[in-house]
Amino acid sequence: MSFALIKLLPAEPKLRFMAYRNWAFPFSIVMMVVSLGVFSFLGLNLGIDFRGGTVIEIRTTDGPADVGGIRTQLNQLQFGDVEVQSFGNETDVLIRIEQQPGGDQAQQAVVNTVRAELGEEGIEYRRFEVVGPRVSGELAIAGITAVLAALCAILIYIWVRFEWQFAIGAIIATVHDVILTLGLFAVTGLEFNLSSIAAILTIVGYSLNDTVVVYDRVRENLRRYKKMAIDDLIDLSVNSMLSRTIMTSVTTLIALGSLFIFGGEIIRSFTAAMIWGVLVGTYSSIFVAGPVLIFLKLRPSSDDKPEAPKGAKRATVDSEDPNAGAVV
Repeated sequence: MSFALIKLLPAEPKLRFMAYRNWAFPFSIVMMVVSLGVFSFLGLNLGIDFRGGTVIEIRTTDGPADVGGIRTQLNQLQFGDVEVQSFGNETDVLIRIEQQPGGDQAQQAVVNTVRAELGEEGIEYRRFEVVGPRVSGELAIAGITAVLAALCAILIYIWVRFEWQFAIGAIIATVHDVILTLGLFAVTGLEFNLSSIAAILTIVGYSLNDTVVVYDRVRENLRRYKKMAIDDLIDLSVNSMLSRTIMTSVTTLIALGSLFIFGGEIIRSFTAAMIWGVLVGTYSSIFVAGPVLIFLKLRPSSDDKPEAPKGAKRATVDSEDPNAGAVV
């Protein structure tokens, strides 16, 4: 039984991606420069995780929570930046209040004032969390360290697993995605919190996976077609993995789109970053990772196996290729 809708691409697409590298590569550089510029001038809308403040989680026991009413009540207290969001079911509410001057005692006073304002009847106080500036600073350093450690681990892994050109290409493609994601946060003003760090680390993994899948096929084809021009060889490799790349990205975007629409405000910045990361990760695995190999003049090593004889049937399955045999 055939599914016509699934056949969105020819069985053997022959798209000339590398023919557009002279446009795509400069475009990526411009986007990275713009993202860094916006990040430098506007900065990030840091959440309470990094600025410090008070988080209060409540649940109403007499029916759905009146989020608007709670927000109005708390804004009258003049605590500054106060966020009131529903999450989970309609009775759960998360309250975030920016850090107040006066140290820990001032933060504890915020909790007492909120409880006095909202009262005890019909409300179950489920969690109080005070994040001080020292803790938030440590969280920021830990988050940056985590991202840098991930990039270093990627560099070492790709260098050992492939050749040095692949390691440089994978790092450039991954850094490209991270910088553009930071630019997204700076331009849109999405709150940057610990979930955002998790999103960036997830994007690093997703982008690396896409790039390695293409690189693995490039390396395989380098051994088969030693005399083929490198741009033709990369086009061949990208086209052979194109259906897998597109279907993986589309199905991931469908899941993330559902979370963005129906998941609520709490995870909205996370899902927005992930959606953006999937898009730029797919783009960079083709239009950034590929041109880097051309720029670095990648060629097969002298000890690689010779090219397959002309007219011989191409081997379609590589026992070392985890994606071999995948048909979409």
